[in-house]
Amino acid sequence: MSRTGSRIQLTREGLRLADETVPLLAGSVHYWRLEPEHWERCLLAIKAMGMRLVDTYIPWGVHEVRAGQLDLGAGDPRRDVAKFLRLAHRLGLYAIVRPGPHINAELTYFGLPERVVWDEACQARSPHGQPVVLPFLPRMFPVPSYASDAFLDESARYFQLLGEALKPLRYPDGPIVLLQIDNEGAMYFRDGAFDQDYHPDALSCYRAMLRRKYGTITKLRECYGAIGGDDDNDDKPLRFADIEPPRRFEATRLDQLVYYLDWAELQEQMIGRAFTRFAEVLENAGFSGVPTTHNFPLAQETTPLNAQVIGRAIDVIGYDYYNRADEQQCASVAERTTELSLRCDALNVPAFACEIGAGFPPYFPALSEEDSEFTLMTALAHGLRGYNLYMAVERDRWIGAPIDPRGRARPFAARFRHLAQAIVEAKLFSLRRRVPVRIVVPRHERRIARVMHAFGPASGALFAVMGGGVREACFEDELGLGFSLALAADGFVRGMQQALRARGVPHAVVGGEDAEVSLAGARWLVLASAGGIDEPLADALGALCGAGVRLTLGPRPLEYDSSMRPLGQLHALSKQAQLLEQPNPQQLDEAVADAISELELAAYACRPSHCYVTLFEDAAGEVQVIFVGNPSEQRNEVEATVALAGDFVDAVSGDAVTAVHGTISLHVPPRTVRMLLRRSG
Repeated sequence: MSRTGSRIQLTREGLRLADETVPLLAGSVHYWRLEPEHWERCLLAIKAMGMRLVDTYIPWGVHEVRAGQLDLGAGDPRRDVAKFLRLAHRLGLYAIVRPGPHINAELTYFGLPERVVWDEACQARSPHGQPVVLPFLPRMFPVPSYASDAFLDESARYFQLLGEALKPLRYPDGPIVLLQIDNEGAMYFRDGAFDQDYHPDALSCYRAMLRRKYGTITKLRECYGAIGGDDDNDDKPLRFADIEPPRRFEATRLDQLVYYLDWAELQEQMIGRAFTRFAEVLENAGFSGVPTTHNFPLAQETTPLNAQVIGRAIDVIGYDYYNRADEQQCASVAERTTELSLRCDALNVPAFACEIGAGFPPYFPALSEEDSEFTLMTALAHGLRGYNLYMAVERDRWIGAPIDPRGRARPFAARFRHLAQAIVEAKLFSLRRRVPVRIVVPRHERRIARVMHAFGPASGALFAVMGGGVREACFEDELGLGFSLALAADGFVRGMQQALRARGVPHAVVGGEDAEVSLAGARWLVLASAGGIDEPLADALGALCGAGVRLTLGPRPLEYDSSMRPLGQLHALSKQAQLLEQPNPQQLDEAVADAISELELAAYACRPSHCYVTLFEDAAGEVQVIFVGNPSEQRNEVEATVALAGDFVDAVSGDAVTAVHGTISLHVPPRTVRMLLRRSG
């Protein structure tokens, strides 16, 4: 939703409030899990860590005492969220509130009322019409449907009741400056393409989408052939109302693929529709003028969360980070954050980590203090401009927060305090990192990976979190093409990334669904496609080529539309691009070397090669901050090409580092990122 004219303005640096820009440095505190007499000390402790905002969920299931009635402190003082927020305001903190309806927060039923969870009209449905159960501790439960009108209506009633109590606490009268809508909206982690949602209301949305897309049943039948791919089936639907969605992947030919891709698209649209409705209800309930955010989970590219679709309803899309300090996880953090940063820069909103893990739930793999610090530093090194420590304050079902439930800082809190001080001193939020190379993955390629996922309920996101990907998780079916459809573009992306990393060229892997923002400022575009292209992306790429941007295409020429239906001839964009058809590593390296030479691309190589270096410039193009990271288990003497000279100082240790002849050399301990600030004068 547009927030122009609001008293709260979003910028790349954070939130513009009156004559002050407030960086998004936040810490999560769950008021209802703490004794009210400790609230003030907990809030003062996060403020002492350099946080400017307190972040809190508002759990529907905790506050609802009966249908249509909330306890907001009258029955239990721990539920007095208004009192908690007024206290934050008095202490000089701003607030991010997260009312759901889904919040997770390691709560039973993910913070939803039990009566809603067990209401059949609200439940997502499996291909066989059964409730979709999430096997999650401490108790498995059936998840709601994002399409269910009953669930959306129940959520609206909750938001309206909450708004009556909290609207007086919007900025400037109160601390509320940011509103999160829902939580990790990837269908409650049951996000396999054929895992859900076959709720009757979802099927109505599906058929309505097909009507909009195809116009007539005749046109749809021309595109689909026999629904489900059986040419001998004469029982073809005569009305949109007769169409049934796919319940598993059964395509054997390329011309059958569109049937499955439309189902994947429906899931994206369904989530966006729900978020739009949540946002409208919250605005009408009293939160008008407050910008909105939503947090994408790990491996968001494997889920039905589509940044372009969600961006129509949400002002700031942020990411969650729960990563270990190792080489594989470091690469994941770098890739995700670079895409996030580029998108947010183009939209002039802050690149925000809605959750940076500080600790972990007791039934998840442990994350150490070093894991948390390394993840945050690596994200900052790749363009993050705001973060929320989750959790800042300890509570039940959580281990390892920097502040205990009575508001006493643990030793780890000092490291976060020093980092926040360094970020402010360096004015990191105003600096930019140049990323001239974009590897563009069209949305239909991610849909293909979803529908061709081979492991059912164990979705692609689970494989990605465990270190796998398309190659490890998808069917290798060729569908008559002569190559594995789902694996082709993914293999090309991996190979190109390896070639770019080897030479230290800053790059990003970006989605093609919102090219107008993800491609801004690029000098070299690399389109990863198994042969398909949609017209909006083709138009955007063509316009950039016309403006002098280099375009490389691989691993196949463009012969199909975004549903992989033949175009009849090569797409015109193929003639503007350098084609790397099924390239080997040497050919990819040669393409990178050629681009470096012809486009004069900056290359920041590191020795040893598993380490990394990133540079941030001010508005005048002067490098002000350098990050050097070592994700390995060994202490390394790192030598990094930075193409400048000058004196820098470590933001934490105070050690001096000098760049000589375009190179810096420094010790970097294992699983550590060093942040170097240019010395003034």
